[in-house]
Formats: sequence, structure tokens, C-alpha cells
Amino acid sequence: MQFERVNPITGEIASRAEAMTPADAVAVAEKAQAAQAGWGAMGPNARRAVLNKAADALEARKDDFVEAMMGEIGATAGWAMFNLMLAAGMVREAAALTTQIGGEVIPSDKPGCIAMALREPVGTILGIAPWNAPIILGVRAIAVPLACGNSVILKASEVSPRTHELIIEAFAEAGFPEGVVNVVTNAPEDAGEVVGALIDAPAVKRINFTGSTSVGRIIAKRAAEHLKPCLLELGGKAPLVILDDADLDEAVKAAAFGAYMNQGQICMSTERIIVVDAVANEFVKRFAAKASSMPSGDPREGNTPLGAVVDQKTVGHVNSLIDDAQSKGADIVAGGKADSVIMSATIVDKVTNAMNLYSDESFGPVVAVIRAKDEAEAIRLANDTEYGLSAAVFTKDAARGVKVARQIKSGICHVNGPTVHDEAQMPFGGVGASGYGRFGGKAGIDAFTELRWITMETEPGHYPI
Repeated sequence: MQFERVNPITGEIASRAEAMTPADAVAVAEKAQAAQAGWGAMGPNARRAVLNKAADALEARKDDFVEAMMGEIGATAGWAMFNLMLAAGMVREAAALTTQIGGEVIPSDKPGCIAMALREPVGTILGIAPWNAPIILGVRAIAVPLACGNSVILKASEVSPRTHELIIEAFAEAGFPEGVVNVVTNAPEDAGEVVGALIDAPAVKRINFTGSTSVGRIIAKRAAEHLKPCLLELGGKAPLVILDDADLDEAVKAAAFGAYMNQGQICMSTERIIVVDAVANEFVKRFAAKASSMPSGDPREGNTPLGAVVDQKTVGHVNSLIDDAQSKGADIVAGGKADSVIMSATIVDKVTNAMNLYSDESFGPVVAVIRAKDEAEAIRLANDTEYGLSAAVFTKDAARGVKVARQIKSGICHVNGPTVHDEAQMPFGGVGASGYGRFGGKAGIDAFTELRWITMETEPGHYPI
């Protein structure tokens, strides 16, 4: 049995993939478990060599990745190429980590006892990746777990199954032992049962999930039934705070990039621009001019900065947020509602907490401008959300910027940079409804290994009984 993914622009079939059953998925998990021991026993430089080959194999599939992302999610060629570049870098960074999975000798109070803390592979890791940045997030779900000696299962998105299958094909070509790197694809209607079966499977020891907060809560609850740890990178409502001494031209550039890159369909996307009254009118004027200069169009033609959103459901959601805000007194200063998946860059000014756009993640090319009377209110507004993934602060005073950044409750905050910023070696993740745990760098080692205490006695024992 297969299922089909249609192109959101043309309605034509973009890809077909195997519609696996829960039983199929469990069989994949068991295969992965059987293969893990051999991979985990390989030396770090042997694992590094295979991972570096996987990075090369990903890059060699450039044209296939661009075609798949354009067809399945309406991505621009530029977004697909950026995905591939960062994903290949993530694999090479993971390869470099293989010799960094260290331990320590801990002083023991017991004479003659050598105490060690060692990091060892967990076993089989389930990585569940979304469609919006499919190469980056698909690779992130498996690269560091593999570097740590685990076997992996990539649960592909039903929206981008071909893109995710291409990742696994590249990794297979690199020479991983049979069963170490696996993919599970399923029809949309079977997603709950397939993911549930994988979480329940005894072979799966840990789960990482990138996606919506609502689904993340379901996964965390299911995993908790088995006491299986999760790493969850969920939704966001990222604030970009513009203080009275900000460089407004730099703030405009960062706001436009953060709000509209990939049509606003990034977990770190700038969703709220919080600007102090002293510079609000001038900022909005410049930002509206910038947004109006950024047309959207068919990504296959390759001549517009914005492509398509993923589906008509997104269009309806964004339109409803615009309608609600406008009915409650907000001003539309750029863009507006759309009838198709080709949506304009939209700015909604004078948003208040009475409007759904204030608190609901849009995941589309619309951004709220919220006006604050001063720095203190801007910080309060930035923290007035259940989410806490990314944030940004603009000010010409670097010390002030860091001081404000440390008062914003988020896993990530950038001073004088956009909310959208990702690097393979950084500890990536959020707080609150944006999830818990960290991908990237040594934080990723912590997430995907078991820390064990092992002792060795070097003198005769003395016991009270």
C-alpha cells in the first residue's frame, strides 16, 4: 500500500511512499535494535568516517532534494539549498563529536576505589521530523544519535515523505551497517497509530520530536507511560524587541527575514514585533515598505523571495487571524488576506492581547506589531506567552541588549540579530510550551547517551559485616 502527497500549488501528485502499518513500524524498530550493538561497538573514528561520507552523499543529491521540496511543500529553491547546506554541516559536526563523547574520573572517598562516569549509547532512538525544514530537521533527528553509537528510526512527515526518504538513501550509500539507519513512512490517517506503536515498542529507548506543541504533549504523555525520555522542540511565538536606541534599518532587515523566510513556516519565525512607542511609527513605516517590496510567487519560477505556504488550511488559519485582528481595531499596513497558497508578506499593526494573533502561532507570512511604552513593558510583553523558543532584541547598547536578553524567558535570544538563526554546534531548544531538551553540540551528546557510574576496586575490601 502506498499514499500520495500532492503539490500544494498544482494539485498534482508530488510523491508516493509506503503506507506502513503499526506492525511494520515495530518490525523496523526491532531491526534497528538488532543492528545497534555492532554500530555502537565501532571506534569513534570509524563512525566519524561513515558520517562524513553521509554528508557528501546528501550534497550529491542536491537536485533531487530541490525537486522534492518544491513539489511536496512548495518551497523555493533557495530554501531547499539552505536546508541542504545546513543539514550537511550538521552531519559533519556530528562526525566531529564522535571523539568528544568523553567521561571523567571522579574522586572517591573509598580507599583504592577508582570511580568513573562513562557515556554509552542508549540503543535505538526514534526521531520524528516535520515538513517545514525537512532536510535540516530530518538530519537533526538522527545525526548526533548516530554519532553517539545509537541506531535510529526517522519517522518521516506525511507531508514530505520523499524528502525524508532521500536522507535515508544518502545515509545508506555512506556505508552504515544494515539496520542502523531506518525510515518509517505512513499515510496521514495512520499517523497516530504508527507513532504510538513506535513509542510503545520495547526496542525504542528514547524519542526526539520536532513539531507542534499539541502533538508534543501527546507524545510526551505516551512516552511517560514507559518512562522513556523525550527531547521536544515544539511551537513558538518569537518576539523581536526593538528598543528606543535601535538601528531601525538593521531591525527592519532582521524582522523581514525572521517573519517571512520560508513564508513564516519556521519554529523560530518572528511572530511578534514589540517596538517601543518612541520609534514605533518610524519603524512601522520602514518595515511596511520592506514587506511591500517582497513579492510572493510560484517557487518553480524562482523569481520571488516568498513561495507558497504548505496547504489551504494554513491560508484559512492566517486569514482568520487577520480578520479577527482587524475586527478588533488592528491596522493592516502591508499585505492582507489571500485566496491561494501564494500569500503576501503581511504586517498587522497595533495588535493587542484581545486579538488571537497576539497569542496564537500563525506559522505563516503574517507578523503582529505590538507597541510598548518603554523597555520594561517590552520585556513584559515578550514574556506574555506560553512559548519560549527564540527571541531577539535590538539596541545600539550591547550591554543593555544582553541585560534585556537575560530577562526574556526563552531557550534562545539574539542581540541585534534575527530570531531565525541555527548552527549545528549550538544548544538548540526552548522552554515552556516550546518544549524541553537541547539538540546540537555537547548538549546533543547529553541527550543521546546514558551516563553511567562504574567503579573499580584496587585494594582488598573491608566491610562492617
